Amino acid sequence: MKHWKHWLLASLMATTAACGQKKAKEAPAQKPGVENAQKPAEQKPGEQKPAEQKPGEQKPAGPSALTFDRVERATFNLVAARLNMPLFWVSDANANKTVDPAEIVSLLFYDAAPVYAEDGVFTQAFTDAYEDIVKAAPAPPEGKDEAETTRIKLMWEELDQGRPTLVYNKLKLGDGEKKFVEHMQKVAALIDQLYERQKGLTGLYAKIPETDAASRRVFARNRSVSCEGPKTEKNPACRAIPGVDKVPVDVYPAELQKDDAFCAVIEKHADAKLRAPFTVVRPEKDQLVAVPYTQAYADEMTAISTELKAAAAALDAKEEAALIAYLGAAAAAFTDNKWEPVDEKWAAMNGRNSKWYVRVAPDETYWEPCNLKAGFHLTFSRINPDFAVWQDKLNPVRQDMENELARLAGAPYKARTVNFAMPDFIDIVLNAGDDRDGMGATIGQSLPNWGPVANEGRGRTIVMANLYTDPDSMAIRASQAQSLFTRESLASLTDKSLPGMLGTILHEAAHNLGPSHEYKVKGKKDDEVFGGALSTTLEELKAQTGALHFINFLVTKNLLTADEAKAALLDAIIWSMGHISRGMYTESKNPKPYSQLAAIHVGYLMDEGAIEWKADAMAANGTDKGAFVIHLDKFPAAIEKLMTISAKIKATGDKAGGEKLVKDYVDEGKIPFALIAERWLRHPKSSFVYALDVE
Repeated sequence: MKHWKHWLLASLMATTAACGQKKAKEAPAQKPGVENAQKPAEQKPGEQKPAEQKPGEQKPAGPSALTFDRVERATFNLVAARLNMPLFWVSDANANKTVDPAEIVSLLFYDAAPVYAEDGVFTQAFTDAYEDIVKAAPAPPEGKDEAETTRIKLMWEELDQGRPTLVYNKLKLGDGEKKFVEHMQKVAALIDQLYERQKGLTGLYAKIPETDAASRRVFARNRSVSCEGPKTEKNPACRAIPGVDKVPVDVYPAELQKDDAFCAVIEKHADAKLRAPFTVVRPEKDQLVAVPYTQAYADEMTAISTELKAAAAALDAKEEAALIAYLGAAAAAFTDNKWEPVDEKWAAMNGRNSKWYVRVAPDETYWEPCNLKAGFHLTFSRINPDFAVWQDKLNPVRQDMENELARLAGAPYKARTVNFAMPDFIDIVLNAGDDRDGMGATIGQSLPNWGPVANEGRGRTIVMANLYTDPDSMAIRASQAQSLFTRESLASLTDKSLPGMLGTILHEAAHNLGPSHEYKVKGKKDDEVFGGALSTTLEELKAQTGALHFINFLVTKNLLTADEAKAALLDAIIWSMGHISRGMYTESKNPKPYSQLAAIHVGYLMDEGAIEWKADAMAANGTDKGAFVIHLDKFPAAIEKLMTISAKIKATGDKAGGEKLVKDYVDEGKIPFALIAERWLRHPKSSFVYALDVE
């Protein structure tokens, strides 16, 4: 079997070349997505099309008699993941409890994908796959010895903590846009290859036997040999490759990483270039030197540049001038490492001058232990116009929001003139590189993180509108909330997407307000003042606290009703519980920024009486004893106090104050962490999988 990164590139090239074309059953790869073709009238739902019978010949009772109702949908998708199959049952659209040809899609970012259905009929490949799923559903296979059997069971447990959740797009495009999409899929494959190299994973997939399907899926899904599920991440035996416990990232010398405290060496080093986000650190003689990404990863970045130019050339210059300009600038940056000009072209794009949202660059730093180096990613999406009304509502109060945050932060911070764009809502088509997580996904983002566009508040903010909005995800989240809160506390709970979307909008907007990454205290930026890990936690704390504060702020501006505000505040606390359930630190003892900010929020609100734990209260599900009681009337005052604290810490460079928040609410405090985790983790997290059909 080829290395997975090389297969991915070849597979996507083959897939995109055939978009919109009918394929033969023996084709090596199917276009993502399946046509909803009409089944022949004589064929029963879920039944394999019978072979043509010759006169006088006895009809065989073999495969034609098979039915596809022996595994329910959730189990089908879970077992397909365990078997590393690029196959997903989207929904039981006709409620017949049987998988039908029109109800399946083939998935991207997997090993070779056969054609599972054609012309509304299952192929033999699907029949074989279904039988494998039926056989594998009961229990994992035995290993060669007890240790291997235990490890394989852990692989299944790891995978089962992620519920496969589909991101599917069926796009009707003209010839030029089809070519554009083809090139962007090739960019996605190359970005994955580059990100894999950044993480130090190159060549490791080939070490996993083809027969070890679960381990191959864990590695490919997590982009790691380690487990990431809350129940397995700290188990040293949970490894996709036995004996490989720690893989050093490529952006720092492997020898340096043998010391778990190596980040301090980089953070305290006299050469500030070692901390620059678009460089790697390399040993040279007895010194550490900073090497630009374009030098360290020349081959991969040159190939990406070539594909970006081709993607730009495929577009109509009259319809997509802004996107073409951005793609051209990005192509240049992948060869010269100059990202500020790219940000200017990118900031000039918006949901009104392009149908597409594209961000291809090194951006976030959360992926590596020191939180200093930017990880390569691709966000490839369509603009969702349905939420544009919120841009129109919020754009006029951007400066008021900045002034409010400056008031709370106090001296020496002074309000800036801000012109950042209020969020564009996007529907994800493909995520690649640092964007595609093993479990969960980013639902909002503000970029860039560095440079004039960021410092002057001219960046772009996005909200991913098509994630976590599927019926399965909404139902599971409601069940999780009902296990932790009293019935009265959930009175404002809704199945509408607005409360969550609103919280994401304001979180991302708050990243552009007040003291952020580029703000300096005594000439030093936040990562120099606080260190990479703490600076990340404090920036996310500022943004999420800002989101809650601005919910009430918008009520005073008559842009939100009191009921909408209550629903949004409740949604934010439910969000916090989800992150608390994941634990505060990784296996290697690195802080989890979102989990820590969530703990600070819940702990502080408990101290202020806005959230109360009652051991004798009944949860809303009627079965769990002990529940949280929410007093929404106390939220505004408590949140304003916490906003003041977090903004002042950022504004004054108060590292001790930041460390105290972590100590008081993360490392100590009175939050029942174990109970929250036990109840929340009764349900698996979403593990997003992708399919795309282009016509």
